[in-house]
Amino acid sequence: MAKKRQLFECQACGYQSGKWLGKCPNCGAWDQFLELTASQQEVLKTTSKTASSTQKALPITEIKEERFARFSSNDSELDLVLGGGIVPGSLTLIGGSPGVGKSTLLLKIGGNLAKSGKKVLYVSGEESLGQIKIRANRLDANEERLFLLSEIKLEDVFDELYKEDFEVLIVDSIQTLYSEKVTSAPGSVSQVREITFELMRYGKEKEVAIFIIGHITKEGSIAGPRVLEHMVDTVLYFEGDANRELRMLRGIKNRFGSTSEVAIFEMTKTGLVSAKDISKKFFTRGEAGIGSAITVVMEGSRPIVLEVQALVAQSGYPNPKRSATGYELNRLTMLLALLERKLDLPFNEYDVFINIAGGIKIGETAADLAIIAAILSSFRNRAISKDTVFIGEVSLIGDIRDIYNLDIRLREAKTQGFVRAIVPKLPIEQIENIKCFEATEVSKLIDWM
Repeated sequence: MAKKRQLFECQACGYQSGKWLGKCPNCGAWDQFLELTASQQEVLKTTSKTASSTQKALPITEIKEERFARFSSNDSELDLVLGGGIVPGSLTLIGGSPGVGKSTLLLKIGGNLAKSGKKVLYVSGEESLGQIKIRANRLDANEERLFLLSEIKLEDVFDELYKEDFEVLIVDSIQTLYSEKVTSAPGSVSQVREITFELMRYGKEKEVAIFIIGHITKEGSIAGPRVLEHMVDTVLYFEGDANRELRMLRGIKNRFGSTSEVAIFEMTKTGLVSAKDISKKFFTRGEAGIGSAITVVMEGSRPIVLEVQALVAQSGYPNPKRSATGYELNRLTMLLALLERKLDLPFNEYDVFINIAGGIKIGETAADLAIIAAILSSFRNRAISKDTVFIGEVSLIGDIRDIYNLDIRLREAKTQGFVRAIVPKLPIEQIENIKCFEATEVSKLIDWM
């Protein structure tokens, strides 16, 4: 009689081991290993064999370039972050915190696609059909070609899929589905792997575009195994405070386009809609303010004018506090150390707080100059004109370095009515109605404040 083979799997990342481990060597999670039953191991072998390719290797010069035919989601912002539209047969994962608008957006998109003639199936494992209907009434998504299904069993979902020729499938959410082939609980590594693989195989064979919603943990990553993100074609994350009206959908992975784009939506009484005028959502005009500076950042190909706010206060503790909302805390610490060294300012005695207005997160270094300007403004209690923008990267040696797409940023600043710009290098072509001042090092910044 053959000896039973033991196999343990980490429920956080999918790492497998022949023995039980207290700590996962792959992801570092504790007490996450569970033993796979014989049936689960058999499903794992079958999935691996099915996924393996039997094609012969070909020289890359003999392979023809594959072109993807896209169709519009009838939402300009979603099309932008997807790379130009929806690709038939693609598998897209959308994650975000509870209440941010994942279900609202996809139900609205489902209604838009049905209105354009596409046959859409919306599968919900969390809400009843009546609850979805109430939301559909609010979103104006009542269309004959939009079908609703409240189901958590994968096999029943496929029974419905094979009855009709659906062109788009929406699953809300992947953690609630389960397959009879796997005996573990919904949301486990085995279940998510099996369900995602079956959905992916169906989508590729039938050229059905599939959107799946994934819950996120308190750390901000997709709940469940990381293998889910590796299997799908596109991963999109919702950003933004649920208490604010603005939401940002950022591409983390995209096999059919760039990941540098971001979609911006506005929550209204009719659901999430594309933000038509985002230019004035992240800054306010008015009188000069203390601790406030304006900059222009790039989100993909889109320039966005932002307001940077700083508060410098005398610290009552030996270790002063540093806090940054929407900006990298380590970079703030570096800039403060630079100011202490170059300008001889005693920031080791002050608490420093940074906030990026509007709830957006800055992922580039072009805002360094504005951060320093806001800090110096608050420290010296001197207001900065709201007609001036600060654009530039600050290095560790104190010089201000050039950034890409400076002309695009300046044109956006001009459009919004700004008349002065502090930049690391004067543009080759002068932008009309906006005067540029060159600042090559941090010490010169004081002259323009």
